[in-house]
Amino acid sequence: MPSPASYLLLLNPAKSFSLRRLSHPQPSPRLQARRPHVSCDAQRGGGSRTGGGGRREAIPAGASKAKKQIVFFDAAPPVAQPQQGGSAVEKGEGEKATTKAGSGNAALALLRRATKKTLAVLSNLPLAISEMFAIAALMALGTVIDQGEAPSYYFEKFPEDNPVFGFITWRWILTPGFDHMFSSPVFLGLLALLALSLMACTYTTQLPMVKVARRWSFTQSGERIKKQEFADSLPRASIQDLGVILMGAGYEVFTKGPSLYAFKGLAGRYAPIGVHLAMLFIMAGATLSATGSFKGSVDVPQGLNFVIGDVMKPRGVLSVAPDVFNTEIHVNRFYMEYYDSGEVLQFYSDLSLFNLDGKEVMRKTIKVNDPLRYGGITIYQTDWGFSALQVRKNGEGPFNLAMAPLKLNGDKKLFGTFLPLEDSDSSNPSVKGISMLARDLQSIVLYDQDGKFVGVRRPSSKLPIEINGNEILIEDAIGSTGLDLKTDPGVPIVYAGFGALMLTTCISYLSHSQVCAYVELFATGLVHNNLITVANFYFSFHGTRYGHCKMEVQ
Repeated sequence: MPSPASYLLLLNPAKSFSLRRLSHPQPSPRLQARRPHVSCDAQRGGGSRTGGGGRREAIPAGASKAKKQIVFFDAAPPVAQPQQGGSAVEKGEGEKATTKAGSGNAALALLRRATKKTLAVLSNLPLAISEMFAIAALMALGTVIDQGEAPSYYFEKFPEDNPVFGFITWRWILTPGFDHMFSSPVFLGLLALLALSLMACTYTTQLPMVKVARRWSFTQSGERIKKQEFADSLPRASIQDLGVILMGAGYEVFTKGPSLYAFKGLAGRYAPIGVHLAMLFIMAGATLSATGSFKGSVDVPQGLNFVIGDVMKPRGVLSVAPDVFNTEIHVNRFYMEYYDSGEVLQFYSDLSLFNLDGKEVMRKTIKVNDPLRYGGITIYQTDWGFSALQVRKNGEGPFNLAMAPLKLNGDKKLFGTFLPLEDSDSSNPSVKGISMLARDLQSIVLYDQDGKFVGVRRPSSKLPIEINGNEILIEDAIGSTGLDLKTDPGVPIVYAGFGALMLTTCISYLSHSQVCAYVELFATGLVHNNLITVANFYFSFHGTRYGHCKMEVQ
């Protein structure tokens, strides 16, 4: 008895034939006795014809039509068998190729398993949280430990003979590089590990969730919908009316036969990926800042110049000096503003920038919290000092007397200088003179050669004062500006990362909701002229919040 499965053989003299398996019920004995034969007309210009028994008959070339035969066989044509035998060399080469292919597949499978296990470990949530806590702890420690000081500073502050808290010495600071915390190998290594965890989580969790959320799910069974956590049955509801209501609520609605699928808030599924990318941007910018920036500080008296490259020092292995380092900066003027109490309110520096040709390319007056930016370099106003005091003695001069900072308890500043006088008593080898002290640039306190207070003069008053028979006139107080210079290529990346982080965090609050509906038609007919059915639909938002939709069908 022939097999219940037959094979369809399509014969076309001009084209290759195809073989399809057709499944059908067991034929009756009457049908088994006959060979089904189907023919169809095909436009041809010439060729041949195959008969029911497999014979091929010539067809005249001028014939307008040719018969394309379709013959059903009770059994499949024989499958070509590989040739047996062969030389020993061919067999050996085949075995070697098989061995190589097997070893290659085994190595590939091992690599895939190792990759899968590594991704599973890196995407572990407790591991990522531990990494973030460790990074936060190191950042807090970096604010406690003074950064960027000379090694002698740490030798003095964290001595071995008197450890802080009984065990912290300078070795705990300098050995792991905690004196430059944010560029230390420990800190950068934790950042790299957290970045790998974020990428692994995105690849193994977030991307599959987005793919599932984007898939249209048309349910073909009412029982399947009833098994959902939030579901309801509407006896006389219309799927078209439900679609209109959902579209009015901001849903994207799709229908397929008796099924409906609607969703909204798909951006909320993309938001976690955006949060991860924003965090990667922040960490990449922080790493670039720590390893590719320059920094320098300088105190420049009014009227003097300096070259940017002379004061800048690299901060990491990726630091590359730009051409703008050849720029020369001239301090045109330095001045301060004061409170009514005499305390310093604000201080300003009028700066001019010159290129290699001596052409002024920029000029700006900077102050605290209002820096100068040029060619990727930022110049901050951070400090001030007292450089020199211009005085006249008995009409001679002016003399520039250097002002030296005096150490005081507290953060108050005090500067002093000394104007020597001729000693009429040659038996006294000690040098005597006039002492001058100043807290700022607006007033000078003068003492005679015996150390007695004489008076106070303002540089702008132009009033002379007589001390020990000498007329002293204070003409000007020359201040010095304290500037911090920095190039930080990672700042734009960090700002962009924080901006993206805030945006994606807000987007993540957009809940992704889905609604599925299915209509089971049992009977049709007119029940009332105006049929009104009120039904309730429930749907979930990320499994945490629930909404209520009221549908009125007319």
